Amino acid sequence: MPKLKTKSSVKKRFKITATGKVLAGPGKKRHNLSARSQKAKRQNRGSQVLTHADGLTVKQWAPYGLN
Repeated sequence: MPKLKTKSSVKKRFKITATGKVLAGPGKKRHNLSARSQKAKRQNRGSQVLTHADGLTVKQWAPYGLN
């Protein structure tokens, strides 16, 4: 059986922690920021841990993990 490929978009967008959780950058940060409050923009910084169900989906797209 051939090797499975990791989706290119997953390599760029997600990280897997040492404990197996999946980190992702929050969305809605690119344009129309003037319509959002300062609080919303501030809370949207950094990385967020995905829910367990979403994390399992991402791990399926990266069968050998992410570096």
